[in-house]
Amino acid sequence: MPDERPQLSPEQIEALGAELDALRERVLEDLGEQDLAYIRNLIKTQRALEISGRGLLFASFFPPAWVAGVAALSLSKILDNMEIGHNVMHGQYDWTGDPALSSSGFEWDTACPGDQWRHSHNYIHHTYTNILGKDRDIGYGVLRMSEDEPWRPRWLGNPLYALALAVFFQYGVALHDLELETLGKRRAERPRRELLGGVWRKVRGQTLKDYVLFPLLSGPQAPLVVAGNATANLTRNLWSFAIIFCGHFPEGTVEFDELETTEETRGDWYVRQMLGSANLTGGPLFHILSGNLSHQIEHHLFPDIPARRYAEIADEVRAICERYGLPYNSGPLPKQLGSVFRKIVRLALPGSGSPSHETSSVARGAEDDGARAMIAA
Repeated sequence: MPDERPQLSPEQIEALGAELDALRERVLEDLGEQDLAYIRNLIKTQRALEISGRGLLFASFFPPAWVAGVAALSLSKILDNMEIGHNVMHGQYDWTGDPALSSSGFEWDTACPGDQWRHSHNYIHHTYTNILGKDRDIGYGVLRMSEDEPWRPRWLGNPLYALALAVFFQYGVALHDLELETLGKRRAERPRRELLGGVWRKVRGQTLKDYVLFPLLSGPQAPLVVAGNATANLTRNLWSFAIIFCGHFPEGTVEFDELETTEETRGDWYVRQMLGSANLTGGPLFHILSGNLSHQIEHHLFPDIPARRYAEIADEVRAICERYGLPYNSGPLPKQLGSVFRKIVRLALPGSGSPSHETSSVARGAEDDGARAMIAA
């Protein structure tokens, strides 16, 4: 990522916003039967994988059947979580009018209740993306992921906290809206008792399904089915953690102060999404399994566009970034994940961190009294 601060005038920011608005409208006007067929076929594939995976686990006395069952069930849970649940609940298919694809009623195979996720993610995260003190996805309340977060001795555990969050990621997401890190400091935005009741009901249902019902149905194979279901959930958790963290926290992604965004325009909002996100490179299957969050920049720009369309507009978004002198943070999974891990370890330690600490900003020009800086993570 470059050290120079991108200098954009108010006119440039307005023009950039107009270009991205036009791109969004062009894609929305082109949505049709192919998009609907894609998500319906994907749901059928996910369900077939789940049925075959659970069926194979019933034959766990044959070791290859256990391995194949875990693989199929893991893929099923990843598809349900990433390309189906995440994207449907974003409203990407509300235009179809299909009740099964309605963002408001969709529920997924994970511990977080859909209604709570729609608030913490769709509203909080996508409205206040990378704004310190507003976007609670920065560290999920348990990690130090910004140098602007004051260092405390407890941050020495940053790598261990990250490992625990990765292993139990679905539960970390489920507890996200409870704002547990603010207990004893201030009231949560939403009543914790009510939210906790919803989380308990969802976790109870998921636990009974994976660790009681299906194991009991398998008879003497119950211990192996429990182990298989736990392995599938762990695989989904680790994969989701890796994809999401690589899209938000590699070195070079930018965070913002709340005061910088008080008079934010549509163009400013677009710039914030571009500077605060990172992409992953890979093939078509990789993009599907990532829920197309491998195109995190495009997703943050257009969260309500069907994610399968991100690949086709990525080159155009990159070209827009280049024209306006904005970075387009992209790289393979090992590179981006390594960058995230190094950042987690570095921010565990006191001090300013890496000597190559980068600062990026968008300045409106000397004539603009409201010039604002965007400080790089």
